[in-house]
Formats: sequence, C-alpha cells, structure tokens
Amino acid sequence: MMRRKDRETTEFSKILDIVKRCDCCRIGMIDEGIPYIVPLNFGYEEKDGQLILYFHSAKEGRKISLIQQCPTVSFEMDTNHELIEGSQAYQFSYRYQCVMGTGKISVLEDPLERIHGLQKLMAHYSEKGSWDFDKKCLEQVLVLKLEVSDWSCKEH
Repeated sequence: MMRRKDRETTEFSKILDIVKRCDCCRIGMIDEGIPYIVPLNFGYEEKDGQLILYFHSAKEGRKISLIQQCPTVSFEMDTNHELIEGSQAYQFSYRYQCVMGTGKISVLEDPLERIHGLQKLMAHYSEKGSWDFDKKCLEQVLVLKLEVSDWSCKEH
C-alpha cells in the first residue's frame, strides 16, 4: 500500500508512458534470505490490461539459478529525475517517476516467442520496428518474460 496517495498514478496509459521513458528495469530476487537486485535492459508490451516485460540474459549465472528456484520476482524502474534545491537542507527534494511491482518470470523456450520478446526489447531502445536475429545469436541468449501481477506507480 502506498503511503503518499497524492503521488500515486493509476491511469494505465500514463503508467505505460512512464515505462516507455525508463531505460533500466531492476529485478529483485531472494538468495538464501538475502535480497539480490540486478539491473536489466528490457522491452515491454501491454496485453489485455496486463504489463509484460521481456529481458535477455546469459544462459547461466546467479540470476538464472534464482529464477529457477523461485519464479516470483519484484521489479522497479524509474525516470525523469530532477534535483529540487532549497536554501535549507530540509527543502531539498527530488523529482522522479517510478513503476514497481511483482510477477512471475519465466524462460521462453518457443523460438517464435523468444524472437517476439527480443523484438519488444529492441523496439524499446530503437526507432526500428522489426529486426532479424542470427540463428547462432538466438541459440546463445535466453529470453525472459515477466508477467506483472501487481504494480504501482508514483510521481513526485
């Protein structure tokens, strides 16, 4: 539950606009009781009112091991940062927009789904809408799909 309801954003189209302007998504997992956070490049899409995030990854490593152990993850992304200065220390503040939430993350196995996820990732960072992916490259990369089940957005 958000403490500062006056800063909460609930309009779906505005939240998607904030997601569009973010350039990094941090995924949070638990490693033997200790939080583990990793920043990732991402792509996204909206399907029937649900946010879906896509990531690329190496085939092995700590992140993949943790996802296999527990596919429920948290995520956070933020943008539009601006320092607000004041004449007194307590008057300083910071403007930002952030989206955070939880969901289930999975490794995509189907080649067409993997290409779809990579297309969404590339579309987020480029003006180009369609890319060709080398077969060898596709064999070397994992594509992760995070189906967001709960999320919130905050602006200051």
